[in-house]
Amino acid sequence: MKVLLATYKPFALEAVERIQQIIELAGHELLKLEGYSTKAQLLSAVADADALIIRSDMIDSEVMAAAPRLKIIVRAGAGYDNVDLEAATAADIIVMNTPGQNANGVAELVFGMMIYMQRNWFDSTVGCELRNRRLGLYAFGHVAKEVARIARGFDLTVYAYSPTLTHYDLRKEGEYGVITAYTNVELFSNSDIISLHMPLLEETRHIVDYPLLSLLPEDGMLVNTARKELILEDDLIRIMEERPDFQYVTDLRPDRHDEFTEKFGKRYFSTPQKSGAQTSDSNKNAGIAAANQIVAFFKSGDVQFKVN
Repeated sequence: MKVLLATYKPFALEAVERIQQIIELAGHELLKLEGYSTKAQLLSAVADADALIIRSDMIDSEVMAAAPRLKIIVRAGAGYDNVDLEAATAADIIVMNTPGQNANGVAELVFGMMIYMQRNWFDSTVGCELRNRRLGLYAFGHVAKEVARIARGFDLTVYAYSPTLTHYDLRKEGEYGVITAYTNVELFSNSDIISLHMPLLEETRHIVDYPLLSLLPEDGMLVNTARKELILEDDLIRIMEERPDFQYVTDLRPDRHDEFTEKFGKRYFSTPQKSGAQTSDSNKNAGIAAANQIVAFFKSGDVQFKVN
């Protein structure tokens, strides 16, 4: 089988080498399309592919139509809204993700960005500390659990709310060190900092709005390493205009990035591109998982991480 590694944002070299070893040891061939710049390049490359490993690459019905042999797509990461699941199902293509493999990398970025903002971009002015502040985790999947683990070392009080988990799951305080919030209103009302960790679904699109943001304190902070579409940007701009100490930090550049920059200065920061998984460790973990899942699929039909 031919496995295409198609990444406009390439993996670390070590990750690519391990992916190649796993694919070739299983008797398959690895094709590479790294750092590409046009969709036409992708459409050409997928023509002979039986399997596809991607990162944040957009895989729509046009790409699938150009790949008549394609049987499986593995998104090396947790989120998979960059893949058209309906089109994949219609084309009888299995789609998988690699949940948890990037979790620590994203969690560490959350704290790096919080400290960067609390210390005023390290510009030598007087900042704030994280200790004894209240951190709210909106959703409680793999990344949020890692955030909760790290938060213990900062003496943060951690609240968590997730509509997809039972309250029993959240009440395992000995394991996660969190306090259960039973609604999103309770979560925002009891937090100084909110960190978003939910996938983009129709029911989560624009879920963070003015009524929720208004529950945060004057010097509140919103951290977003999930998806930009979770937030109503108009409402976030409104709350930041009303509250001169409110901060927003993200690795997902907003649609109105220039307006945020112009209006809010150092109260707003966005990385140039999504950065949570941009570590060699996360690259290797997710890449190895993706390669192993493809090998298992072709060997035994294993579809454990199927999302469509």
